[in-house]
Amino acid sequence: MSSSRQLHLGAFMRPVSIHTAWWRYPGGMPDANFNFAHLKRFAQTLEHGRFDAFFMADHLAVLNMPIEALKRSATVTSFDPFILLPALAVVTEHLGLIATASTTYNEPYHVARKFASLDHLSGGRAGWNVVTSGNPDEAMNFGLEAHVEHATRYRRAREFYDVVTGLWDSWADDAFIRDVESGVFFDPGKLHVLNHQGEFLKVRGPLNVARPIQGWPVIVQAGASEAGRQLAAETAEVIFAAGSNLANARAFYADVKGRMEKLGRNRDHLKILPGAFVVVGDTVDEAREKRARLDSLVHYDSAIASLSIALGHDASHFDPDGPLPEIPDTNASKSGRERAIDLARREGLTVRQLAQRLGGYAGLAFVGTPKTIADDMEEWLMTEASDGFNVMFPYFPAGLDDFVYRVVPELQRRGLFRREYEGRTLRENLGLPRPENRFFPRSAG
Repeated sequence: MSSSRQLHLGAFMRPVSIHTAWWRYPGGMPDANFNFAHLKRFAQTLEHGRFDAFFMADHLAVLNMPIEALKRSATVTSFDPFILLPALAVVTEHLGLIATASTTYNEPYHVARKFASLDHLSGGRAGWNVVTSGNPDEAMNFGLEAHVEHATRYRRAREFYDVVTGLWDSWADDAFIRDVESGVFFDPGKLHVLNHQGEFLKVRGPLNVARPIQGWPVIVQAGASEAGRQLAAETAEVIFAAGSNLANARAFYADVKGRMEKLGRNRDHLKILPGAFVVVGDTVDEAREKRARLDSLVHYDSAIASLSIALGHDASHFDPDGPLPEIPDTNASKSGRERAIDLARREGLTVRQLAQRLGGYAGLAFVGTPKTIADDMEEWLMTEASDGFNVMFPYFPAGLDDFVYRVVPELQRRGLFRREYEGRTLRENLGLPRPENRFFPRSAG
């Protein structure tokens, strides 16, 4: 078949897998987080599979969990995205490079400068995952004793976005005339000084990097709370969503796209990509056996720590074989807490069962053959539950290779996924317009 709707595929990398036990799976690469040769291979494999982007999650603190769990975590350390992604830009040509950068524990000038530089270095392939930070321990690495309150984080994020994008617009696209004869390098009339003064931020500008190749790097957002949905509707061009099931995903899709339209934004200028954990087998039973083997490698210490993080509340003293007790509201991620509680209530899980599920990966999973996985992805796309997926691989390199060399050809055969990239920039491949420069509208491409 041939479809007018096409899947977009990102690869969620931390910089490797989200699953706690990925590094223990037979044939894996336990040192991959810090092995550039492996990461280079992964990125080039993704590009061979025509993926839209390498999506690198990031944290500004070691994960907040007890040492007995922390010692089992392969994500305890990883490269700084702004060191790794420029290096990957050199060894790829089309793959988008998306990095997380917190609006709570960064300054906008730093963020604007780094992403503008990455966009130039990569030829227009940068994307910014705008987060407000869910890990309360990050506060203590930046001179604070407690995490900034949830609503305050989102108000600051909205202002932060305005400042960063304003800094990206500091220069007209044609400001740098470089006239050798006259000795004039740039036209002063095409330079704007921001002079922002707001509730949280005071930034003079201008940015000391030329306007990014894409105008702005692609804006990505991952919040699912009420505040997160509204911020996404106002600002995001890609949402890394949590799609637990088809019905909930369709409701989320309709809600956020509807908010966009009320704000005057084109609904096609936002791609909603739920995270999807994908395990491929020759048969469905074989794929399930692979998943079960992977999950069996999660130690209970890790599992209960994952539950505590999801709830924003210490779960270590809960009765492991009893039901989940009532959980008071906290200042941690709202959507993560609600998903964990809903899962426990919906399936009647004990604390131990819930922890074991979260300790591996408890979200949307496609576990099956290339055909059944393509069937599921097609249904999500065609029923407006998503515009594609942020694929999470269970282990490396086999889990990545299974998807690229087995699932991607099946999606291509159905006309659901590209055979060649549409362009050189991430915006071109995602079908997103280049933003007009707010200060120099005539110069925008």
